[in-house]
Formats: sequence, C-alpha cells, structure tokens
Amino acid sequence: MQSLWMLFASFMFAVMGVCVKLASEEFSTSEIVMYRGVVGVIVLAIIIKSQGGSFRTTMPLAHLWRCIIGVVSLWLWYYSIGELPLATAMTLNYLSPIWIAVWLFALGWWHAKGDIKWPLMLAVMMSFVGVILLLQPAFHANQLTPALVALFSSLLTAMAYMQVRKLGLAGEPESRVVFYFAVTNIVAGLLGNILLSGDQPVTWHPINSWHGGLLLLGIGICATSAQVAMTRAYRLGQTLVVANLQYTGIVFSSIWGVLVFGDVFSWMSWTGIIIILASGVAATFYNTRNTERGKAIDKADPISSEV
Repeated sequence: MQSLWMLFASFMFAVMGVCVKLASEEFSTSEIVMYRGVVGVIVLAIIIKSQGGSFRTTMPLAHLWRCIIGVVSLWLWYYSIGELPLATAMTLNYLSPIWIAVWLFALGWWHAKGDIKWPLMLAVMMSFVGVILLLQPAFHANQLTPALVALFSSLLTAMAYMQVRKLGLAGEPESRVVFYFAVTNIVAGLLGNILLSGDQPVTWHPINSWHGGLLLLGIGICATSAQVAMTRAYRLGQTLVVANLQYTGIVFSSIWGVLVFGDVFSWMSWTGIIIILASGVAATFYNTRNTERGKAIDKADPISSEV
C-alpha cells in the first residue's frame, strides 16, 4: 500500500503542471521558479524543525551540483510547459527514467566488456519511437524549440535524480536535499529575472489578483507535497511498483490537458504516449529485476529514484 503514495505524487505533479501553464500567462518563468522556491522553503523549514532536524550538511559541494542541474532542469521544464500542450511537455519530461536506463546500460556494457542487454536496448529504442510519434504535431506547429528544450530538461532531471540517490545513500535526509533545492530556486529566479532583462529595467509582475496568487501558491504546495509523497513511496514501498506508478503522471497530465486546455491529440500522438509508457515500464522492470546492478539497487537502495 505504501507504493500508492506514488499515485498521489504523480497526480500532484500533474496539477502543478496545470498551475504552471496557467501562471505562465501572468508571470515569467523566472518568477514562477522563484515563488515555487519561496513556498518550498517555508513548508520544508517547518517540516525540518518540527521533526527536530538540522539544516547543517557535510556535503555542500554535492548539494550545490544537485541544485544547479536541478534548477536548470526545472527552469527549462516550466518554459516548455508554457509553450507546449501540457501532456506533451509532461511526457517529454518523464523520459528521465529512460535516460537513467541508458546510463546504466552504458555502465553495464562497459563493465561487462561489450555484453549488450538487448531487452533494455529494445525498450530504449521504442521510447524514442514514441517520442517521434508524439512530436509529430509539434513540428507542424513550429514548436520544435520548446520540444527540444523539454527533452534536454528530462536529461538534466535524470542527472538530478541520480545525484539525489547518491546523497540519500550518503545519509542526507531527503527533506534537507529538497530544502536546499528550494533555496536555489529563489536565488535562480531572482538572478534569472535580472539577467534576462538585459539593458531594460528589471520587471516584476505584481501579484495583484487572487487568481495569480493562488496559482503560485498551488505550484509551491503541489511541487513540495509531490516530492514528499514520492520520497515516502520510494522509502517504504516496493521500488519496481513505485517506479511503474510514476508513469501514471503522463495519463493524469493528458486528462488535464484535454479538460482544462482543450488539447487535441491525433491517434499518432496517443500511440506515442502509450509506447513511451510501455517502454518506460519495461526499462524499469529490466533494470530492477534482470541486471545485477538493478538487483543490488533494489535490495540496498529503497529510495533510488526511477532507476
């Protein structure tokens, strides 16, 4: 039953995506990233203090690297959400487990001296077939740039997840890891808005309506609660089940996209989403059950993220 926390996390990430897309009409990406960090810092500070935790860490450089790649990934993802149909942006971001599978495949191939795991290779190849089918309408809509941005964001997300796993194995509490990430969001949002202004005066869009304020609050609350739920699922649930349930986020996002934004997908786009879902589940299953590294991770690392 603990694995079902991933369903809640996926749902909250999808709701966050809706809020980001709506908020992008009133606020810049930098502002959304900053406000998300503000809410996250407040919520996580309360959680850490109520649990008697500490903000002190012995791994500042590891946190810094995780925060840099994480905030760049988040920034690019929020940008793509504002420019692409919600389901498309969310699906492309959910390619992060596939990138992890590619990395593990490369390591396994190197250490095994050319022993290729063909089932994993097939799953990875099929995922890219799904991407091609999904992006077909994006090319025709002149949305190639945001689509490529979303793809790059998923690659950085995979790197961030692997760094989070390393921090967890080193004994760093997840609440502290997420807290420092939220702090970085604030700094990156402030600096980003200043740097992107160029020679023009720095512009801050005021929160002059309940609508805008609630959207920003919703982004922070949904993102923070989703990360907490995801961490709980990986710590207490079965790794394989949790990883598979993560892909329900694509389904939730597709439904929200149709209901809220009137997104219309062709049969080819829906086929691409289904293929990505299936290949992601297959890659996760193979990595956790049919490789020596996967078996070791499954036994020794209950909080491994999407590996």
